[in-house]
Amino acid sequence: MNCIIIDDDVSARLIIRQLCKETDLEIIEEFSSAIEAIKFLNSNKNIDVAFLDIHMPTFSGIDFIKTIKSNVKIILTTSDKNFALEAFEYKSVVDYLLKPIAKERFLKSVDKLINLNTDKPKEKQPSKSIENKDYIFVNVEKRLVKINISEILLIEAKGDYIGIRTDKKSFIVHSTLKKIEKKLPLDSFLRIHRSYIINTSEIIDIEDNSVLIKKHVIPISRSHKTELIKRLNLL
Repeated sequence: MNCIIIDDDVSARLIIRQLCKETDLEIIEEFSSAIEAIKFLNSNKNIDVAFLDIHMPTFSGIDFIKTIKSNVKIILTTSDKNFALEAFEYKSVVDYLLKPIAKERFLKSVDKLINLNTDKPKEKQPSKSIENKDYIFVNVEKRLVKINISEILLIEAKGDYIGIRTDKKSFIVHSTLKKIEKKLPLDSFLRIHRSYIINTSEIIDIEDNSVLIKKHVIPISRSHKTELIKRLNLL
């Protein structure tokens, strides 16, 4: 499920982003302004849920709920418990999380959200873990091909397939970024865009909203750039 985060507090957005990594939610964008989020949703219909702060300058979370025309579901995140009764008067509101948000409470909220969209009880999803292998096998034209993980430069989503690039070869595999991400070492590989995972040790330079891997220029989404900068060994 695709989601956005709306909160004027940078640290609050970071916490929610980290919590989302424990789930199958895909963060598409982050906003410090509810008005900017509305503009985004008016032109992007593929968003399923918004994590929304109530108290924001100029245009509050409640104003956002009253104004939005999208069918996006809302999970409110706030340190103010006084709006809970009012919030649940709106059909779009799925849950009301009080800050500081506990991980267990957050996961329950996501389960509640997912159960609204399925007739079956949601099975507990395995958390990401580092595989104890330095290679993967991929199915290419009915052959199982071994790829050393350290040789992977980047991985790109291509519809129902992914493209895996090494320095010498490229492979097209029927899979998803989420599936292969769970098999990659988290200290070396990072998702920097909804369509790209990169090997951070292969970065040559970063400029504005793109990164250079060998000869490949890869876009960086705003929601992933902060995490990328943290990974760098800055002088």
